[in-house]
Amino acid sequence: MQRLTLLFGFLVATVPLTQGVTGSGGSECSCGRNHFTCAVSAFGECTCIPAQWQCDGDNDCGDHSDEDGCMLPTCSPLEFHCDNGKCIRRSWVCDGDNDCGDDSDEQDCPPRECEEDEFHCQNGYCIRSLWHCDGDNDCGDNSDEQCDMRKCSDKEFRCNDGSCIAEHWYCDGDTDCKDGSDEEGCPADVPVTNCSVEEFQCAYGRCILDIYHCDGDDDCGDWSDESDCASHHPCRLGEFLCNSGLCINAGWRCDGDFDCDDQSDEKNCTASQCTTDQFRCKSGRCIRLSWQCDGEDDCSDNSDEEDCEKTELPHCAPDQFTCGTGRCIGQRKVCNGAKDCQDGSDEIPHQNCREPSEEESCNVDNGGCAHKCQQVRGIVQCTCHTGYRLMENGKLCQDINECAEDGYCSQGCTNLEGGFQCWCVQGYELRPDKRGCKALGPEPVLLFANRIDIRQVLPRRSEYTLLLNNLENAIALDFHHDKELVFWSDVTLDRIMKANLNGSNVEEVVSTGLESPGGLAIDWIHNKLYWTDSGTSRIEVSNLDGTQRKVLLWQNLEKPRAIALHPMEGTIYWTDWGNTPRIEYAAMDGSNRKIIADTHLFWPNGLTIDYAGQKMYWVDAKHHVIERADLDGQNRRAVISQGLPHPFAITVFEDSLYWTDWHTKSINSANKFTGKNQEIIRNKLHFPMDIHTLHPQRQPAAGRNRCGTNNGGCSHLCLPSTANYTCACPTGFKKVDDYNCAGSLDKFLLFARRTDIRRISFDTEDKSDDVIPLADVRSAVALDWDAKGEYIYWTDVTTDSINRAKWDGTKQEAIAVTSLESPAGLAVDWVTNKLYWTDAGTDRIEASNLDGSMRTVLIWENLDRPRDIVVDPIGGYMYWTDWGANPKIERAGLDASERTVIISSNLTWPNGLAVDYETERLYWADAGMKTIEYANLNGTHRRVLIGSQLPHPFGLTLHEDKIYWTDWQSKSIQSADKNSGLGRMMLRENLENLMDIHMFHRHRTPVASMCKIDNGGCSHLCLLAPLPKAYHCGCPTGINLLADGKTCAPGMTSFLIFARRTDIRMVSLDIPYFADVVVPVNGSMKNTIAIGVDPKEGKVYWSDSTLNKISRADLNGSQQEDIVTTGLMTTDGLAVDITGRKIYWTDTGTNRIEVANLDGTMRKVLIWQNLDSPRAIALHHDKGFMYWTDWGEHAKLERAAMDGSDRVVLINSNLGWPNGLVIDKEGSRLLWADAHTERIEAADLNGVNRRTLVTPVQHPYGLTLLDSHIYWTDWQTRSIQRADKNTGNDIITVRGNLPGLMDIQAIDRARPVGFNKCSVRNGGCSHLCLPRPGGITCACPTGIQMKNDGRTCDNAPETYLLFSSRGSIRRISLDTTDYTDVHVPVPELHNVISLDYDSVEMKVYYTDVFLDVIRSANLNGSGMMTVIGQGLKTTDGLAIDWVARNLYWTDTGRNTIEVSWLDGSCRKVLINNSLDEPRAIAVFPRKGYLFWTDWGNLAKIERAQLDGTDRKVLINTDLGWPNGLTLDYDSRRIYWVDAHLDRIESCDLNGKLRQVLVGQVIHPFALTQHDRWIYWTDWQTKSVQRVDKYTGRNKETILANVEGLMDIIVVSPQRQTGTNSCGVNNGGCTHLCFARATDFVCDCPDEPDGRLCSVVPGYVPPFPETTRSSEKADAGDSRRNFDFFPAKPTDPVENTSENCSQKDASQGLCEESVNQVLPAINGEGLHISYIIGAVLSILAILILIAAVIIYRHKKSKFNDPVVSNLTYSNPSYRTSTQEVKIETVQKPAIYNQLRYKKETASDNSYSKGKIKIVEGICLLSNDDMYWDDLKQIKTTRGGILRDHVCMKAETLSIQGSTDSLGDTETEQLLQDEPLSECSSVNTSSQERSGLPLPDTGWKHNRKPSTESEV
Repeated sequence: MQRLTLLFGFLVATVPLTQGVTGSGGSECSCGRNHFTCAVSAFGECTCIPAQWQCDGDNDCGDHSDEDGCMLPTCSPLEFHCDNGKCIRRSWVCDGDNDCGDDSDEQDCPPRECEEDEFHCQNGYCIRSLWHCDGDNDCGDNSDEQCDMRKCSDKEFRCNDGSCIAEHWYCDGDTDCKDGSDEEGCPADVPVTNCSVEEFQCAYGRCILDIYHCDGDDDCGDWSDESDCASHHPCRLGEFLCNSGLCINAGWRCDGDFDCDDQSDEKNCTASQCTTDQFRCKSGRCIRLSWQCDGEDDCSDNSDEEDCEKTELPHCAPDQFTCGTGRCIGQRKVCNGAKDCQDGSDEIPHQNCREPSEEESCNVDNGGCAHKCQQVRGIVQCTCHTGYRLMENGKLCQDINECAEDGYCSQGCTNLEGGFQCWCVQGYELRPDKRGCKALGPEPVLLFANRIDIRQVLPRRSEYTLLLNNLENAIALDFHHDKELVFWSDVTLDRIMKANLNGSNVEEVVSTGLESPGGLAIDWIHNKLYWTDSGTSRIEVSNLDGTQRKVLLWQNLEKPRAIALHPMEGTIYWTDWGNTPRIEYAAMDGSNRKIIADTHLFWPNGLTIDYAGQKMYWVDAKHHVIERADLDGQNRRAVISQGLPHPFAITVFEDSLYWTDWHTKSINSANKFTGKNQEIIRNKLHFPMDIHTLHPQRQPAAGRNRCGTNNGGCSHLCLPSTANYTCACPTGFKKVDDYNCAGSLDKFLLFARRTDIRRISFDTEDKSDDVIPLADVRSAVALDWDAKGEYIYWTDVTTDSINRAKWDGTKQEAIAVTSLESPAGLAVDWVTNKLYWTDAGTDRIEASNLDGSMRTVLIWENLDRPRDIVVDPIGGYMYWTDWGANPKIERAGLDASERTVIISSNLTWPNGLAVDYETERLYWADAGMKTIEYANLNGTHRRVLIGSQLPHPFGLTLHEDKIYWTDWQSKSIQSADKNSGLGRMMLRENLENLMDIHMFHRHRTPVASMCKIDNGGCSHLCLLAPLPKAYHCGCPTGINLLADGKTCAPGMTSFLIFARRTDIRMVSLDIPYFADVVVPVNGSMKNTIAIGVDPKEGKVYWSDSTLNKISRADLNGSQQEDIVTTGLMTTDGLAVDITGRKIYWTDTGTNRIEVANLDGTMRKVLIWQNLDSPRAIALHHDKGFMYWTDWGEHAKLERAAMDGSDRVVLINSNLGWPNGLVIDKEGSRLLWADAHTERIEAADLNGVNRRTLVTPVQHPYGLTLLDSHIYWTDWQTRSIQRADKNTGNDIITVRGNLPGLMDIQAIDRARPVGFNKCSVRNGGCSHLCLPRPGGITCACPTGIQMKNDGRTCDNAPETYLLFSSRGSIRRISLDTTDYTDVHVPVPELHNVISLDYDSVEMKVYYTDVFLDVIRSANLNGSGMMTVIGQGLKTTDGLAIDWVARNLYWTDTGRNTIEVSWLDGSCRKVLINNSLDEPRAIAVFPRKGYLFWTDWGNLAKIERAQLDGTDRKVLINTDLGWPNGLTLDYDSRRIYWVDAHLDRIESCDLNGKLRQVLVGQVIHPFALTQHDRWIYWTDWQTKSVQRVDKYTGRNKETILANVEGLMDIIVVSPQRQTGTNSCGVNNGGCTHLCFARATDFVCDCPDEPDGRLCSVVPGYVPPFPETTRSSEKADAGDSRRNFDFFPAKPTDPVENTSENCSQKDASQGLCEESVNQVLPAINGEGLHISYIIGAVLSILAILILIAAVIIYRHKKSKFNDPVVSNLTYSNPSYRTSTQEVKIETVQKPAIYNQLRYKKETASDNSYSKGKIKIVEGICLLSNDDMYWDDLKQIKTTRGGILRDHVCMKAETLSIQGSTDSLGDTETEQLLQDEPLSECSSVNTSSQERSGLPLPDTGWKHNRKPSTESEV
């Protein structure tokens, strides 16, 4: 009774949530004292029971929470008693598994020894070693995952939690780190994205193409591109259009559930009416009736869970008793003598309660219990062992089949008596818990689409990387693990793409016929690609490369979405969320289709298959649920039904599910059996879409390839089925037998759909439409076909072109692309192979051959928007519709004869036309009248065929007894009987933008024609005509037919020719209409500006300011050639002197006017001073004058003689932008067009009598004149205009709609050329003969001097400068005063740095650091050869010893000075020690000296003998960057430029008498000397300058505005003079001869060349008869042998060369053969002296190596570890867009780090590199603005330069150390000037030791002289 009293004292079954035990909702339960609190129920309720009921063996809580962890009374002898009271099988003790739960079954066990390939867990478990540190807790105590944190690479950012993300995700506005640390401390001012005019900006800033705006697709990802699209209705019938643009099921409107992202489906709703199987929430929302009172708040206002206690009693557990009050108590409390129920219902008689008897005792026959027996208050109660359940009789126990329930085993399960055993499928291994299965192989990776990119994340650790970026709208994806490929669909581009799994090799797989490919699946066994398309309502299949594409399923599909394959079983599964949502499956060949789930589905999005568990999982975004079922749809149950706002895609791996959610923008995971252990893998994503687990076990290789190795014998597709396989054909192709498909299509319906062209094959029953794979179809309208050539033809009104391709999409080409504005109709004459088309823009009907050639205008008058056209070759007629102001249908002969109107009444929009050749009828569709009618071919007997249900017919065609048409409004293709209009059928529906339609077949009526015989005798076009004429000859546009009626004129006589940037066109003036024809030049045009014509030769000349050249071609486009290819910048004006046979041009970039022969030879600069943007130029040969406009700061119009003399300004007032210029020779007037004043004006030839002809003219550019008219091009109106030349009246538009119009010329080839003043013997001139008023002038090409006779020119300049500018070598003559540069035509120049000239062979030698070569060439460009092509890194300096014929060069990359002969042979390293970036080099052969500059750590200028000996430092103080070096051989002085100190200095040959010549030069690079002048190149001013070498005064700019200036030298007869001992017979040396100050030496190359070398002048050693291998090694270097083994001659030195002094001989310099001095004794072995010498040699080498090591070690230790040495970075001559990094080296060869390295990519892991980047930055950028920053740099220590600096098109990435530039310097270097056209600059700096940042001024006052200062 005490227990009963206690019960009634606390009558509480459920209590509200208060503080205490935490509930599911985050609150806690609390029961009173002496009570036990049960676990919180699924309803969120708390249950309290008396404390003594805990651990009484009875399930009082209903969830056993009161019995968990309790000591059970007894365990059987076969069981083990755990410490927590649990009983387990004894066989489980010490098996390594924690079966008790408290690990007591694994205590005091003998230690288990793990195998060698196993890892020993701390809890004693053994797991595979491969599982250690794989991110998975395999031990159970996580001891296998106590691992060191992975280091992030240099391209990654480390989050605060230790995870790594891509570096460029840092501060990108997206939270990529889980802890958000990548977006902490970012600049607040996020750059605003500005979209171009052709783009649409999404709500969150992203830019997409404007054509995607309002196209019905969610291209932005947030539907912002589909908002405000009132005129567009992308939704289908039965769908509701959200305000955001999303389409949802119409039944979801006003159902109380927010299905639209903007909730617009629930706005303006009346009270919703719920169905009988639905419950209506208080909010009006309708939910399933079964969801009421299920413990979940489905209404969101909890109204479905209210009053549930009144309507339904709580359900008790099976082992509980339900009291009369509804309360649940344990079964053991029934009949226990205590009233545990409030109403005592547990003790009433009907419960068979009775007093306990002595017979009922556990001591008697175990109480009758089969297993365990216990007595409670005298009552026997039986229980069962683990693995058994009590049967209904309460005595016996029955084995529990654990395998029948989910969750016991991960994969396979075998039931055992009293237990079970788990097992794993192939590719998995049982985990230590003996239940779970772990996949073998690498760590799994989650691969997911994020719309704008594809990313991968490791679910078991914080690894997060980018696979592909810059995507438009990636939705679905899948992978092929074996082939390492990833596939994805893009619903914005409507493409399926693929790439390697490393992100490389992105390719299109399927690019046509897609509308919304939302699902994708890979068959990895048979290598097939499957996809769903909710736009086309299809499921298709193809090979992995997109070939052999087939529509697999198309019937009864609405909106197929997710798709999954089971290739091992040969099945395919998909979801469909149309009006009847369902999940289906079929065989992979499309057969055996079956619905496996069609109830309780709304938005079934994601779908995945658990191949090991043979289950399928899917998500429903509307029901917010994840469900699973067997593969046949049985045993369906929900896994997760809460906390799923909008799940989209799902994947499974091992025991986990992973899914993406749109609303939370996250990837989540949970247990696949229970839905528990939910975890957010990643959140704050962009737009997570499809997801897959990338692991080999997700594509197990165990499946059988049903198609085998021979594709199953199939000719095309082999598709697996459930039993075997099926041979299938691509869409539209019929099978000819079980294995083979037809090779082509015989009959198909061809129709255009604007952005694609499709066909419906009539060879097969499915009638599926198939997209013909064509490229760049923008707006296809008209169609036709030619079965003979198997071509289809179409017009495109967006690209204004006519195109054709084979019917299978191959051989696509545009056949007409010019002079088209709106080609709307197209027809093929299959008899004469002609193409006819209408153009509603130009109001013309034209024809051509089928390839577009010989195009002619047939009808151009009285046309008003002609539309469709058809031809009747049988009768010789063509028919067309015209739907202008007076709609009509006309006909004319195919030659344009007999034109007549046949239908003109009751027409509105006559669209499609079709001819029935059998019944001789003409059919048409009228979209305004909404009818299809027909009449006889002459217009009589008109009838209405179909007059109802035709909303907007457009295309029309006939075939056999059917008529087919397209309809815009109904979006359908229909057919009917052509005679009655009955039998209407719907072939296709829901097709947007339907246009023309035709039936392709191979049975067109053959017609006999004279045109088939010798082209009818016509020279060009043979056109059919009505009888009796039958045919007519025609000519191409603009050309007249001659009197014979057969032959066309050879070309246009009178015409306009004009430039249009990318082409040149002509408009004939010989014919009564204006039609432009493209000159078919066989060459590219980028920006054609000026144009000129030579009517005598029939050639057109033009300038291209992008390609920087002047070209010419015949007027028919042939014989194209470039005549001027160098020295041009912006050639705005061009004029051909047709009389004098010259070409003149103006160049706005160089500000010059030049002349040349018509082939470009003998080029001469006529005017180069006081020009400021010269533009148009005109010539008057008869008067000898040229005129030009100048629209610089002071616009003017000038005149000069045609030889450049007598220059005078004619007009300089009231001018703005004087563009066009033309001479009216008949009226002796000058006419010009001014785009600023908007006038065309005229004046006399001397500039007086100025008057306005035409005003206003919006933006005139080119101007020309012919006969009585002027013609001009207008940029604003994009047209060519014409007016009377005298009055300016009668203005008409010659041609319109021509963007990019430039220059124009009017030509009449019939006019006489005129008298050439130079016609007789070229006027007596040797070169140029130029007219002038009253006579002629003989002139010479630029830079060449005229001889005293005034008629003859020198052959070449005598003295001139040669300089390099990266991609060119140029010459400036010093013989003339114009100082104009002339390009030396050397081919294949990339990045030329240093130069020298050999006056003996008259060759130029140069280094190209892009190719890493030294080359030579003649000055005319011929004879180019590679001298040194191997072993070079950065050849900065070059010098020629013109006496000894040796070539010297410095190599900064290898820090060497080398020499060779001029042909590159006999190569030898002269100096390779103590060099630190040698730069310029010069030789003094007469003195035997070699000079060079070195600007490494310690800049210096050095000198040595020409053989490298007697090395001496001349200058090593007060030097910065000594760049150029030159010698004044006359005054014996050295001159050099210092680019850091900005000065030019000199000293004598010994380094004495140093003086500053020029103290203020901005950035000199190279210099040279001639006469009294010093010339140098300057990078910043981009100029060549000179000063007086004695005074440093008279500074003068020789040449300005030259990019990339490098080396400069002087070529002069006075420059390379003198001789030395090597000048005669190479000094008697076999190889290298080096003159020295007082003597000379012979030397050998480093590599033997096959000839024995001697260092003794005049001696050639004989070849030994036999040579051992050791002797061969020594034979290569005679000098080395003699150095180590000096010979003591027995005779005095009389045997030596006569050139050898006694002193030299005594020093061993005059050596003789060892064979002569030390003859070997026959039969004797190695001489003892050889042995001794070899030993000494080895010792000497070892000592030398040790000395070098010690020296370098000391040098490195000398470097202060805190303070960097003062270093100057060298400029990189390499231009590249690659990133260039600063390396970590003791000797910072920064030049090498900044140079373009072709061999290897830069290492990104550098830390303490020395940064001297400034000059390299400037050189890489080619931008002036960085030189100001250069001046600010001080060599102080400080900050870190991070991330990227963008300079123009190149990118310089600098990673430095804390021992480099100061913080302020870094910021100024990067921020002081705006980085135009560059990416953003991120700098990170930090103060050091609390010191203030140093000031940085504009001028570097002095250079630190010590390291401590630095």
